Amino acid sequence: MTSEQKVAAPAANRVDRLFARLKDQGDTGLIVYVTGGDPAPQLTADIVLQVFAAGADMIELGMPFSDPLADGPVIQRAAQRALAAGTRLAHILEAARTVRERGEERPLALLCYVNNVLQHGFDRLPRQLAEAGFDALVVPDLPWEEKEPLAGACRAAGIHLVPFLAPTSPDERIAAVGGEPGGFVYCVSLTGVTGARSQIPPEAEAMLNRARRLCSRPLALGFGIGSPEQAAQLRGLADAVIVGSAVVQRIEGAALDPALDRVPPGALEPVTGFVGSLKAALQGR
Repeated sequence: MTSEQKVAAPAANRVDRLFARLKDQGDTGLIVYVTGGDPAPQLTADIVLQVFAAGADMIELGMPFSDPLADGPVIQRAAQRALAAGTRLAHILEAARTVRERGEERPLALLCYVNNVLQHGFDRLPRQLAEAGFDALVVPDLPWEEKEPLAGACRAAGIHLVPFLAPTSPDERIAAVGGEPGGFVYCVSLTGVTGARSQIPPEAEAMLNRARRLCSRPLALGFGIGSPEQAAQLRGLADAVIVGSAVVQRIEGAALDPALDRVPPGALEPVTGFVGSLKAALQGR
């Protein structure tokens, strides 16, 4: 891709503002995945706010689904807990509204599967997300060649539809995905499901370098990152790292009572402490 072909991202969306700030400061961002409604929908806003307060730059809120094909056992269990608690899209939208009402302005993304989108409507869902305070939509099983009309509905609503790249993505796909304006590219570090690994997959750095050469959009690397040491290895290579299972596992370990109305003070210290250590590793402190 030539420099003339690269398109500058718009600055209105919170996601674009975040990556512009990270670039100016020379920082690598931290995106944290949390399963919406785990362990109960009324606790989601508190969890999101505490994870933000611990240092997350963006939160990817997962819509629980009975057949989460991209997810490993940790996030599968979280989805089962959330579904057992009766979590629906309305609860997740309400959690986002609460987060915004409490003054949080960092970006929120919703992760869901194509079946969830079909259930709520390609035109309707992006509007609902924007109205609730979301900034991006992540659909891991959406074939990029079939992204319209969902991509058009997202553009009309002012939110980004986030594309995926994998180590197996050909250069032509990377250039096509990376040349579109706005948002970021979700780079999957391995060909497998979510879940922390003992080391960064060896193919991840090569994929990031290849995508950097071909993409004008910011690059966020996810899947397999489970420790501050691993996050530090990616500082400067990716524009942001995405950590999901390692956080969700700590939320599971907190054993919050799903009958509670709010998260008790201190109950999420293992979660917030871990998120804080990830953020510090990415800032090089």
